[in-house]
Amino acid sequence: MLLLAGVAGCGSPAASTNVARQFTTIKVGIMPIPDCATILLAQARGYFEAEGLKVERVIVQGGGTALPALENGSLQFSIMNYPAAVMAEANKPDTMEIVADAYQAAPNTFKLMVPKDSPIKSLMDLRGKHVGVATFKSISTLTTKAALKIAGLTERDVKFSETPLPEMIIALETGHRDVAWMTEPFITLYGLQAGGRALYDVMQGQTESLPIAGWATSTDYAKSNPAQVAGFQRALMRAQLDVANNEQLVRSTLPTYTKIDAKIAATITLGIFPTNLHPNRIQRVADLMREYGEIGGHIDVRRFLLPLPATTDTPASPSSPSATGTEQVPTS
Repeated sequence: MLLLAGVAGCGSPAASTNVARQFTTIKVGIMPIPDCATILLAQARGYFEAEGLKVERVIVQGGGTALPALENGSLQFSIMNYPAAVMAEANKPDTMEIVADAYQAAPNTFKLMVPKDSPIKSLMDLRGKHVGVATFKSISTLTTKAALKIAGLTERDVKFSETPLPEMIIALETGHRDVAWMTEPFITLYGLQAGGRALYDVMQGQTESLPIAGWATSTDYAKSNPAQVAGFQRALMRAQLDVANNEQLVRSTLPTYTKIDAKIAATITLGIFPTNLHPNRIQRVADLMREYGEIGGHIDVRRFLLPLPATTDTPASPSSPSATGTEQVPTS
């Protein structure tokens, strides 16, 4: 009887649960900014694992540099600022899809900054000055052009130079830039470390609550891997909902993938983490880009927005996956 019981036990449902689950590995491009916090939160809470996905995080400089990696398959998903997405649609239609929203501006989250002893006191003082922007034809140039317009200036009245966000502070302090476009946590860091002064909040007026970035994949990947894309969307939206209800989750996550400590993370100003992908909001970016000459004609953003799947109440795996290390994405 004992022998028979043992044999019967070998075929029991409990025994079958020991079979290793198969996961699909996806590489996701992130930046060390608040926009990307939900990727790490979704990892920590097992949301990707519940969808059969294993995420490897890859550091990218910006959406523009991530686009080739999405196209050649070295990345499956990446953070993508909306101007880069609009430019991609304008230049190479039907090659990229936005699968989820990531971040939206709020007051004091994006500013033009100057050194504490700078003679620049207002936007009207910017004529002839050297302005550091994150990348050309991006949220940084778009919102800076809108700020210049208020002072009766245009981009022809200043000099724009691309400057990686982590290098903005030293560029100002060494005199290589007169003004720098910054986001958090660099705004707070500059104020604390060197007394950096805010010249202008670029998210006001026609840029108030402007959508900043979403999560992108290539059109080819979306067509070939619909289950993985839908799983990525569901996992990420669960994390977006979490932080929309409790921004402290972002503050506690930031020190795990940026160089800011918990004390700084507790004081920075955070934007909004949207929980939908509404085209009317994102269309504002394309319309502003046309107004400021960054694209030549109208772009309907619905062409590159992939609708979100129905949400599920599937619980995350009780064993959260361990954090995955990061690697540099090749830019060549």
